[in-house]
Amino acid sequence: MLDNNTVSKLREMKMSVMATAFQRQLADKAVCELSFEERVGLIVDAEWTARKNNRLKRLIRKAGFSMPEAAVEDIEYHPDRELDKALILRLSTCNFVDEYHNIVILGATGSGKSYIANAFGVTAARKFYTVRYARLPDLLGELAIARAEGTYRSVMKQLKQIKLLILDEWLLYNLKEPEARDLLEIAEARYKKASTIFCSQHDVGDWHQKIGECTIADAILDRIVHDSYRIVIATDKVDAVSMRQRKGLAAE
Repeated sequence: MLDNNTVSKLREMKMSVMATAFQRQLADKAVCELSFEERVGLIVDAEWTARKNNRLKRLIRKAGFSMPEAAVEDIEYHPDRELDKALILRLSTCNFVDEYHNIVILGATGSGKSYIANAFGVTAARKFYTVRYARLPDLLGELAIARAEGTYRSVMKQLKQIKLLILDEWLLYNLKEPEARDLLEIAEARYKKASTIFCSQHDVGDWHQKIGECTIADAILDRIVHDSYRIVIATDKVDAVSMRQRKGLAAE
């Protein structure tokens, strides 16, 4: 009866994993031979592991990855891609997040930029950093709606608090002035406080023109470019094959 009461109390306190582990111990004669401290340790380990796993699942779900299955160890280093494997492996430690550095990933459509960015993001989530993945056009639309609804500052505060922000389709098109100002707000809010990964089809030298207004462009690039690691996926070779072609996927 006492054992049943203990199980019920554990479940009432939302410690269902501990309750299950305790029940299993009662049914396992080998475990019953362990010391009290060892048995308690096993029960606590089960609860701790479950909570860590649940937290990880929440972080990955909230991140909104376009490729939640992406993994650094599955990045393909084909010769024609000319990827710097040593740099990618070094960045996969996520020290760049602790040091508030950014990553710029450059490459043509279908070259695998998004996969690499998602792989870094999933790795960061597994280290229990908060991560968010977003297409830049979608994020700019979200900010426009927030401004109209009076929640702009709240949304911007949330963006500032995310440890790793992944912006895909960065500067896919020329920005309007309000959009450029939104990017300046993001860049300023996260400068030396959090890390961002930028995935772009356009070389960094073209970003100034894409942003538009000179003063705003200078301010944004000053907060991004000089504090970033750069990964360039080679796509200008005659025999270069895109990752979409390798995977048998249709072009965008």
